[in-house]
Amino acid sequence: MTDVVLAAVLGALGGIALTVLLLLARRLARGATDLGSEAERAALQALHQASLAAPHLRAGLAAPDVVKAARHLRVLLGSAAVAVVSSDGTVSFDGATDGLESAAVRIAAQVRSSGRRQVFPAPGRADELEAVGAPIVVDGEAVGAVVAFAAPVRAALVRAAEEVADWCAAQVELGGLDASRAQLAEAELRSLRAQISPHFIYNALTAIASFITTDPARARELVLEFADFTRYSFRRQGEFTTLAEELGSIHSYLELERARFGDRLRVTLRIAPETLSTVIPFLSVQPLVENAVRHGLEPGEGGGEIRIASRDDGTHAEITVEDDGVGMDPDALRSLLTAGDDGRHVGLRNVDTRLRQVYGPGGGLVVETNSGAGTLVRMRVPRSQPLNDPDND
Repeated sequence: MTDVVLAAVLGALGGIALTVLLLLARRLARGATDLGSEAERAALQALHQASLAAPHLRAGLAAPDVVKAARHLRVLLGSAAVAVVSSDGTVSFDGATDGLESAAVRIAAQVRSSGRRQVFPAPGRADELEAVGAPIVVDGEAVGAVVAFAAPVRAALVRAAEEVADWCAAQVELGGLDASRAQLAEAELRSLRAQISPHFIYNALTAIASFITTDPARARELVLEFADFTRYSFRRQGEFTTLAEELGSIHSYLELERARFGDRLRVTLRIAPETLSTVIPFLSVQPLVENAVRHGLEPGEGGGEIRIASRDDGTHAEITVEDDGVGMDPDALRSLLTAGDDGRHVGLRNVDTRLRQVYGPGGGLVVETNSGAGTLVRMRVPRSQPLNDPDND
């Protein structure tokens, strides 16, 4: 690349990129065939190469896919060869090798140690490749380095290598955030599973035991329902399931609760068949039903009714869980969902948090309640979620 092109690359990696893209979009919208100046074309190419490299850096600099990122970074820098070297010495290299990988490791160690970019002249003939190395710094620690080889290394390449190293650091940080979100989601599921154990299993087993002598056949049925419930609730794979699968587990749960409540627990289902295949976060409806039983109906002497419904509004499936139990004060509910409490209603707060993580701030639960007026909990889930297919978990 010429110095002009490299300068444009640097601009593309900064705030100028947005202006350039808007300019290009306006020209394309008018049907213009001219893509603009050399600088604008270089900026567009730089952004394209950066977008191709980004996904391959998210798993960390030692991941196998980083070699694919190095290929795009070499085109981006216009250099003869590029190496991305992690802190453990893993080299992802693209370009003419000719013994340059070992040189890249040595250069990366030096720039990581110094914490700043450095230029390394060719040791022999003038036509041999020179190198520039720049550290990849994440949270104040040099986790790797970008090393670019060229003959000669010009000032624009030195600046570009440093900018690319900073951009790589940003991608590594984004990958870390993705991993943190996944770990948080798993932690939330573990929290829900831990909630199930103390609050439900003891009562279920006690109910089963009460039928062993008086109605052995009923006891056997309840044991099977208990097995189905626990098998689903404690399964290890996947963050997503379908509404149909979750309703199957809810059926088992409610059968076990009926063994305790008898006729005091009434259940009504109004499920639109077209919503059964809707993908939902695993354990997102079941805790709402359990919350309705434990905090809605159980405190009252006369039991009550739980109504579970779903409907398809075209773009979303709306799922509601309603009870006619004791309800709660709206201000107390607001405090529960925002600041947490002493451990009650953990499932409700947990589901709300996970829905917002998956579908954004507007994707949480909508709760209608008042003291003595029961509670209705509503969730809306997109009908199309190709990235959340439970078969791909």
